[in-house]
Amino acid sequence: MERKLRYLEKEIKKDGIPMLDTGENPEAPQPREMIDLEATFEKLENELREVNQNAEALKRNFLELTELKHILRKTQVFFDEHEGGLNPTESMTRALISDDSVARQTPSGPVQLGFVAGVILRERIPAFERMLWRACRGNVFLRQAEIESPLEDPSNGDNVFKSVFIIFFQGDQLKTRVKKICEGFRATLYPCPEAPADRREMAMGVMTRLEDLNTVLGQTQDHRHRVLVAAAKNIKNWFVKVRKIKAIYHTLNLFNLDVTQKCLIAECWVPVLDLETIQLALRRGTERSGSSVPPILNRMESFEDPPTYNRTNKFTHGFQVLIDSYGVATYREVNPAPYTIITFPFLFAVMFGDLGHGMIMAMFGAWMVLREKPLAAKKSDSEIWNIFFGGRYIILLMGMFSMYTGFVYNDTFSKSLNVFGSYWSVNYNASTVMSNKDLQLNPSTTDYQQYPYPIGLDPVWQVAENKIIFMNAYKMKISIIIGVFQMLFGVCLSLWNFIYFQRRISIYCEFIPQIIFLCFLFLYMVILMFVKWTNYGPSTGDVKTGPYCAPSILITFINMVLFKTNSAPAVCDAYMYSGQQAFQMLLVVVALICIPWMLFAKPALILRNKRKMHVPLNSNHHNHAMGSENGDAEAALSQAQVPPPLPPHKEEEEHDVGELFIHQGIHTIEYVLGSVSHTASYLRLWALSLAHAQLSEVLWNMVLRNGLMFEGWVGGIALYITFAIWATLTIAILVLMEGLSAFLHCLRLHWVEFQSKFYQGMGYHFQPFSFEAILDSAAQGPEE
Repeated sequence: MERKLRYLEKEIKKDGIPMLDTGENPEAPQPREMIDLEATFEKLENELREVNQNAEALKRNFLELTELKHILRKTQVFFDEHEGGLNPTESMTRALISDDSVARQTPSGPVQLGFVAGVILRERIPAFERMLWRACRGNVFLRQAEIESPLEDPSNGDNVFKSVFIIFFQGDQLKTRVKKICEGFRATLYPCPEAPADRREMAMGVMTRLEDLNTVLGQTQDHRHRVLVAAAKNIKNWFVKVRKIKAIYHTLNLFNLDVTQKCLIAECWVPVLDLETIQLALRRGTERSGSSVPPILNRMESFEDPPTYNRTNKFTHGFQVLIDSYGVATYREVNPAPYTIITFPFLFAVMFGDLGHGMIMAMFGAWMVLREKPLAAKKSDSEIWNIFFGGRYIILLMGMFSMYTGFVYNDTFSKSLNVFGSYWSVNYNASTVMSNKDLQLNPSTTDYQQYPYPIGLDPVWQVAENKIIFMNAYKMKISIIIGVFQMLFGVCLSLWNFIYFQRRISIYCEFIPQIIFLCFLFLYMVILMFVKWTNYGPSTGDVKTGPYCAPSILITFINMVLFKTNSAPAVCDAYMYSGQQAFQMLLVVVALICIPWMLFAKPALILRNKRKMHVPLNSNHHNHAMGSENGDAEAALSQAQVPPPLPPHKEEEEHDVGELFIHQGIHTIEYVLGSVSHTASYLRLWALSLAHAQLSEVLWNMVLRNGLMFEGWVGGIALYITFAIWATLTIAILVLMEGLSAFLHCLRLHWVEFQSKFYQGMGYHFQPFSFEAILDSAAQGPEE
């Protein structure tokens, strides 16, 4: 039935008839209605195929008569070239026979030539001429004329250009050879009388038959059009009905018959929260079908891993797609999508921070959100547009967060907003300006009022010469702080997984050493940043706590890991607080102890428990425990209610012990080295933020600023042109390209740096039976 509908749809589209889409969603047809539909489709298909066959035969006949008409017309021109009652073939004879041959003609008269006439495709004429010349050794005479108007090919409806030809030859042997060549080039030969009266009579008959054929063809096309117009009114609803009933029968084919052969049994996954809804649906179906046997719904135990089902709405769907692109969550593990709703646009905004660019992005996202219903109804085929529209809420949040970070950076198209007034008083006189033309901000001078700007950066930094030095130090530290806290949060989420799945060994042998290692090294480095910010400054009045003696956090951290003492000028303290060196050595030692703790503790406990229970390491329980990162041998061992088997072979046990330690060693090395590399990876927040700000400033200075240099009406024209260029480059480079770059870097930070701490992503999607999903997939990619 669907094949017949696709055939009808193809014919309707071929004629350009619009198909009525009322937006209705009819129910799946009952069996009786389905029989009627099938009869209707069968009748329509047979009628349409018969009409098409008749039309094709008529068109083929029409083409032959049209070609014959052109042959009679063009050959008449050839023959009319000879005047005075001469034989029409006499000039051809002279062309083919030399003068000596004519002188030796028999008394019976000149030699008569035969000829054939036909039609051939225009592009085959040159090759056709060459083949005739070579095969007949030049003993033929060919005349050809183009048919000006294209002819319709009845088999496919394409327009083709053809030419009429007439070939003169002498003798039956050449006639046979010429006909074979014509057949090889797929030329169509037609009878052409030699006498002018016969040609005229045939032409009149051809014209009469063409007029009759035109009338019949018109009636056939009208009948075909009426059939297709009637089908076009209902074909959309028919498609919905057929696809629904097809999906129902396809699902019913997955059912099993019970032993009595009277009942169907189905096993499926069902969300627990929807059990009552499914019971009501089954009861409603029983009532509507008039069945006297109620359906039975029982929960059953399964050894298969259930599918993962995360309920989403139009707001959270886009963020869940980002997570599922990395990997579908393992059943019942922590889903990072709710946290990603905030962290993803925030980290994007840290890299993209610009009030103006963020406003453009937010306006685009808001336009798609406010007009989502009419935009969704259009169902565009553009893949790029569908990606943008599917992530409209992500784009809206990224734009709004970028506006916030742009306000904090005080950066709007590379310019600052003086909202609260600057807390710097730049007291430059003429001599200062002449000797030092660049504005250098130093908080230790009287130019600073010793009160910070209420929100974000002071606008005077935008014009300061040492802006980049200050912004680099600020954004670099902010990036590390954000990264360490996000990684700590990811490790804490792994505790949630371990508690839910009752994996106590993983808590003691993985979570605790991981959190200690991360806190004692990298969280301590973050704390040192805050200590430096609070204890060192220009307003303390003490040299030891002034800018000159402020230590480098990076150098301090390197010396801490290498157990080296800090060096400082004579007037400065080497350490930020008393007892810092001993405390830092203690932190490093404890962090180093965590490495063998993560490496050996869990395998040792698993081996001890296995030997106590006499369970071989290659048993199913061990495979279940080691089959995934979140597997816990303790949970498997506690459920092992089986008789103790024979002890394994020694070589086999050693082999499994080696695999166990290798498996744990890989994860330990990955975490330890990943903690360092992931912390450094968060510096991309600083790097992309710096690059975005500098590109924005370069674009302003090199493009728009030039339009502001002119005065008068020339300045208006120059500003109009430069603004157009600046706006185009801003949208194309700073919003689209830089936005895509920041999006991809932000995606990497979530997938690798954040989710690797707790997210396994080894599950598979729950795909419920849904008419809507079936119809949408059929509309996007119809089956062939």
